[in-house]
Amino acid sequence: MSSDAQVVEAYLDHLTRNDLGLLRRRVRGVRDDHSGDEAATLRLHLRERPHQLAELLSDDGVFEAVFGGPETEGDLVSVSPFLVFAVAVHRAAAHLATTPYVTEWLGWHRRAAVFDVEALRDFLADPWRRLFLAELLASYTHVASGSVFVSTRRGWRRQRFSELDPVRLAGLLEVVPEAERPGIFRRLGDLALFLVGVFPDYVSRRGFGPIEVGRLRRAGAIAASTAGRRSFADGDGRSSIGHRADQSQDDTVALLERLGPRWYRAAVDSMTAPMPVTTAVIRELPERFSQARRILNLMTDRFLFAQRDRWFGGIA
Repeated sequence: MSSDAQVVEAYLDHLTRNDLGLLRRRVRGVRDDHSGDEAATLRLHLRERPHQLAELLSDDGVFEAVFGGPETEGDLVSVSPFLVFAVAVHRAAAHLATTPYVTEWLGWHRRAAVFDVEALRDFLADPWRRLFLAELLASYTHVASGSVFVSTRRGWRRQRFSELDPVRLAGLLEVVPEAERPGIFRRLGDLALFLVGVFPDYVSRRGFGPIEVGRLRRAGAIAASTAGRRSFADGDGRSSIGHRADQSQDDTVALLERLGPRWYRAAVDSMTAPMPVTTAVIRELPERFSQARRILNLMTDRFLFAQRDRWFGGIA
């Protein structure tokens, strides 16, 4: 199977019948099999012409149907979050093709123009990276939470976790079996990228207390050890970021942006080979984390901001 065909299959695994019905109404040259099943017809068409998937997701009519306004509210409700985010990713790629700069998040309600957009264009030129961003965003519309029982000197106790809480999620690294750590490292990297990409202002306002910073630092140290690198702590035993009790709000975002690549690297280094092609992007994220974050900032500011509460209501 060619790479293009693999990408199409990966997208088709996520697209619902409503998604395919909306897309079917925008594509030309589809052979009608007279079955009346628009979804099945489009699936077959895209498998025969995989290059048309990116064209469809970049189509102005599809974008208007998903993001256009009150008159398209029904479409927005009926399509899946994955399609919404896939369309936003492709619209961001089209925007980057013509814009000379993007805005960089500097702090609460503070932005600056950055003219180095070529790296962002290159990031989105790869269809697997576009798929990764859409999957990442869709994964946070329904998040897992719960608790695990851990053994302590005082007996068993319940330790809660949430995929939206980096501190509690990081705490699992200290209590789960080593075989379960790769998945937690991966999800910690995802969460760091999601929070600094989509909700940097919220993360800045929330901040982390000294105990929370300590737990995140320990998770960074575990990641560094797993990846075969030196400890996250500096030689004097303090983290090079986030060690001050009076940590500023902007340092909160910087801490996650520093830890995210470490967690991704630990996830990659602790996974068993061979890795499936769909996870190949994870190998790049330790070096390309800031590019992915800037693209998510762009998507949020331009396309997702007004709908964040709809899709990610559990954050704020």
